[in-house]
Amino acid sequence: MNHDPTDLEGQAAAIADADERARLAARAEKEDVVWLMQSKRGRRIVSRMLGQSGPYRSVFHTNAMTMAYQEGWRAFSAQLLGKLTEYCPDLYLQMLKEQMENG
Repeated sequence: MNHDPTDLEGQAAAIADADERARLAARAEKEDVVWLMQSKRGRRIVSRMLGQSGPYRSVFHTNAMTMAYQEGWRAFSAQLLGKLTEYCPDLYLQMLKEQMENG
């Protein structure tokens, strides 16, 4: 399909379509995270993921490649933590409570 720079209606429709797809994808992501956190098993999985990736851990290393690798994991865990606190803060707190109870 060729792009026609003079087709303003087509461009507006394409933008609206892309916005709708992005909105639906964001909603699905939120629903997926909440679904995962609603079960004790899901909360244990997320807890392990956060523990292994270390959102609050220092990534400093004298080897730049090692530090970059560790920063990638830290950035992933920070994104996950942000989603948990935005989408389901009550379930995140429940996960932390369960984590404290189970050591």
